Amino acid sequence: MNIEILGTESLGVRGMCCLVSVDDRRILIDPGIALGYTRHGLLPHPFQVAVDEKIQSRIVNAWSSATDIVISHFHGDHIPLINANPYQLDIEKIASLNQGVRVWAKSRNLSPVEQKRKDALSAFLNMTATEELREGILSFSGNVHHGDAGGTDTVVMTRIEGDFVFVHASDVQLLGDEAVSQILSWRPDVVFASGPPLYLERLSDRQVTIAWENAVRLSRGVETLILDHHLMRGESGAEWLENLSLETGNKVVCGADFMEKPRMLLEARRRYLYEKMPVPGGWHEAYASGKVSTDGYKTFAASSRVSH
Repeated sequence: MNIEILGTESLGVRGMCCLVSVDDRRILIDPGIALGYTRHGLLPHPFQVAVDEKIQSRIVNAWSSATDIVISHFHGDHIPLINANPYQLDIEKIASLNQGVRVWAKSRNLSPVEQKRKDALSAFLNMTATEELREGILSFSGNVHHGDAGGTDTVVMTRIEGDFVFVHASDVQLLGDEAVSQILSWRPDVVFASGPPLYLERLSDRQVTIAWENAVRLSRGVETLILDHHLMRGESGAEWLENLSLETGNKVVCGADFMEKPRMLLEARRRYLYEKMPVPGGWHEAYASGKVSTDGYKTFAASSRVSH
């Protein structure tokens, strides 16, 4: 089995997209991408947009050759979108590609927005309901909470069995015991999960404690724990990972670490990007209309410390 993480926060964008190859199966999970539309009152820096473009291209290429596509839920950083903003993956980029691909998608407990997005994708994709389904090397959970158990949004987790067992636990944030118990019952070797959104002031001390306890429990039960997404939207996430690894003595990494690439916490460092490379007024409007490109910003990482 080979696991390639294509897009997530430690790689510079929002998402949890990965490509898992097992024998003749190429399973693309959560093929979406986004940038925080505003952070600290600032639109995405053009360097972020350049990284976004590169990862979008990788997702499109993976879509073209995938045998299976898995959609854990229908949030905008996890799927292609109709009327996407300039920093998301537009449906038009994949609508004509690989039309016979098998698509496994969440089907129950959809919010009105999710249902609208599912309907848009259904216009050219034949989706199979995933909840509690098993198909060969693929197994899916029922609906588990997207973050705190008090919320209404849900996701479906994926288990893939090859020479080892991999679990993709999208957006669970480790804030509920149910999802962690389900993951451990699958006896995985490698888990890719969303950590807690420590960057949000509304996250309570109780929620932070619950996430920590669940992270410890999960880390002690798996060989490699990859935590990213919400966790790595703030620089405190890196310290949290380090402390977790020290606590359990097991391998705890972010997506960039797993892929042996530099960490690019661009969501967390947007102010820094603007300070070091000012953005001309009107750039975002011009980019959205195709009048400017990111060409002048693609080498920013080579000369500036954005990979903390």
